[in-house]
Amino acid sequence: MNIGDKAPEILGLDENGTEIRLEQFRGQKLVLYFYPKDNTGGCTAEACSIRDNYSELRKKGYAVVGVSVDSAASHQKFKAKHELPFPLIADTEHNLVEQMGVWAEKSMYGRKYFGTLRTTFIISEEGIIENVIQPKQIKTKTHGEQLLAL
Repeated sequence: MNIGDKAPEILGLDENGTEIRLEQFRGQKLVLYFYPKDNTGGCTAEACSIRDNYSELRKKGYAVVGVSVDSAASHQKFKAKHELPFPLIADTEHNLVEQMGVWAEKSMYGRKYFGTLRTTFIISEEGIIENVIQPKQIKTKTHGEQLLAL
């Protein structure tokens, strides 16, 4: 998805099995961030950076939702371990990652596989994508500060 596109209405189920819908965020901006895997170095740094800046993001009118293809049980452990104050969508069926265009072929050590491209979408109060932070632009250790600087 690109700037100017309408974000999908149904985002998915969070770590508790609760459906997350775009309409829940009407009137506030939404940081919808996609990350590859719970409890890995870069993903943990990114989540903790957002956590550490969460109150400032809220003051600026942002809600935050994280998304990966990990299970709800994995998300529950990740949230508890790192005290994350925002929901994490368990996109185990790859619905949202595919709709948003962040499920793609990747390569590591010469091995090709499919996975989630670390990408953050800023969605307006009306549900329109306003900004896309691409994988190479994201600084995992300071992603919260990157968001505040927008």
